[in-house]
Amino acid sequence: MSEYLIPIKLEPLEEGGYLATSKILQGLIAQGRTVAETMEIAQDVARKLIESCLDHGDPLPEGLAETKIDKIVVDAKIPISVAA
Repeated sequence: MSEYLIPIKLEPLEEGGYLATSKILQGLIAQGRTVAETMEIAQDVARKLIESCLDHGDPLPEGLAETKIDKIVVDAKIPISVAA
């Protein structure tokens, strides 16, 4: 099994929820109610896009690099909601 790191842009929507897109992986568009839900949907969409390329013998998008899971370091801000 191969693992890939895909940069995504995650932004809030005016009507609520979030939208995830990627400049590297064209076609990756995911929308969810929460950041976590949007990220999960984005992972599923990315997996299907990459599997489709591999199944059809198409080249993977330029800039998409295989990685080893034990070498991933993520520095990210995450939203936390707390009831006061």
